[in-house]
Amino acid sequence: MSQVQWLLVLVAMTMVVATKVASHDYGDALSKSILFFEGQRSGKLPPNQRMTWRKDSALRDGFDIGVDLVGGYYDAGDNVKFNFPMAFSTTILAWSVLEFGNSMGSDLSNALDAIKWATDYFLKATSIPGFVYAQVGDPYADHNCWERPEDMDTPRTSYAVSKQFPGSEVSAEIAAALAASSLVFRAIDLEYSARLLSRARTVFEFANQYQGSYNDGIGRWVCPFYCDFSGYQDELLWGAAWLYRASKDSNYWNYVVENIHNLENTVVKNINGFSYSGGSYAEFGWDTKHAGISILVSNLVMNSNPNFSPFIPNADKFVCTVLPESPTVSVQYSPGGLLFKPGGSNLQHPTALSFLLVVYARYLSQGNRVIHCGGVVATPARLIQVARGQVDYILGSNPLNMSYMVGYGKKFPQRIHHRGSSLPSINQQPGPIDCKGGTPYFSSNNPNPNLLIGAVVGGPDIKDSYNDSRADFVQSEPTTYINAPLVGLLAYFKTH
Repeated sequence: MSQVQWLLVLVAMTMVVATKVASHDYGDALSKSILFFEGQRSGKLPPNQRMTWRKDSALRDGFDIGVDLVGGYYDAGDNVKFNFPMAFSTTILAWSVLEFGNSMGSDLSNALDAIKWATDYFLKATSIPGFVYAQVGDPYADHNCWERPEDMDTPRTSYAVSKQFPGSEVSAEIAAALAASSLVFRAIDLEYSARLLSRARTVFEFANQYQGSYNDGIGRWVCPFYCDFSGYQDELLWGAAWLYRASKDSNYWNYVVENIHNLENTVVKNINGFSYSGGSYAEFGWDTKHAGISILVSNLVMNSNPNFSPFIPNADKFVCTVLPESPTVSVQYSPGGLLFKPGGSNLQHPTALSFLLVVYARYLSQGNRVIHCGGVVATPARLIQVARGQVDYILGSNPLNMSYMVGYGKKFPQRIHHRGSSLPSINQQPGPIDCKGGTPYFSSNNPNPNLLIGAVVGGPDIKDSYNDSRADFVQSEPTTYINAPLVGLLAYFKTH
């Protein structure tokens, strides 16, 4: 055996030992990952609010146009309600409960509260026929200020898509969130579940009948923050697939089968002077649902037709783009083993893709299948192993021995890019802090005074280095769509 081969063996053995040594309290991390959503709440906070440094905020959202749009979530470290990523986060929280709710224990009720906080808001945002509210808050004014949500004095403008200015991606994603959530609440509150499903049907019909991207109608306000890069056809199929799962209405199944070819074309767009290509069986996140559709549908067809095309072949291809040893791997891995894709908030990718790996591993086990990536055979256990490696990295098994979840472990980010966390709470400083009054706190090198427990930040770079600085929002900003898939993963690993 050559010296190079010996080195490779030693590296592999070291990685195995490190994996065995690393032991994490997945139950504690699960509790905290759900608690994070309480820190992102907008509106009138309930009596059982556990993150008590947060107070009521944005209590008049929508009132300027005669619509109640109070509630929902701030997506990240700012004070805008972007309904597209909010809806995706809700869909994934619901899917997490559907797959792994039995493993959540006492945290299940908190997960249900997190979902209902969003669905109550989406019922409001879709209450006027022919309109779907897509966003609340002027993002430019908001991003120009560093102030607590409780103090907001920037315009709380409401932006809607309509028949004249369609937004199929945001509408269909809200339909998916409502449909998935209807399944979650079916055994708990049948009346609420039926209301969610009924609204999901109506909103999907609107999204499908008036097709178009919200980039064109309200793009000035959603771009560059949450531009739709991959087109809206994936959201329409995603919404239809969830509606089929929730309703068993064959019309939705036929819609998915008849329109799946719309995802075969790669979408290339020029947005704000930049060229983007989106749409691939390997993508999954707030903007692109392709891999999620394949895996969601695979469970519906695996036992009846294990070669059902293109869903199961595409789900298999997705796995082969993620496994490090696959000849068709298309993601990068840092030296420390973190999955990495171009763009900001990288930890959204390891959490979302790992969630799909664990879900698909369960479906493969039920169907008694393995995946062939060229000459490499991937078992369900291997998919779970890869996903656990990503979760463990996030929780501290990495070159910096640092947890990227606030409040978990001995070493975690102290200066996250988050307005409410970085400014004194109303408990400490009752008087208002105006738009620029927060700038000294933003610029300070002091740790944030309020712990946003459970928040997972954007994470380290491709070389495993992390800059614990509020100004470096790519690395230090938490988002709901990083946390949502992690909830399901942590629930699974808590009991497995």
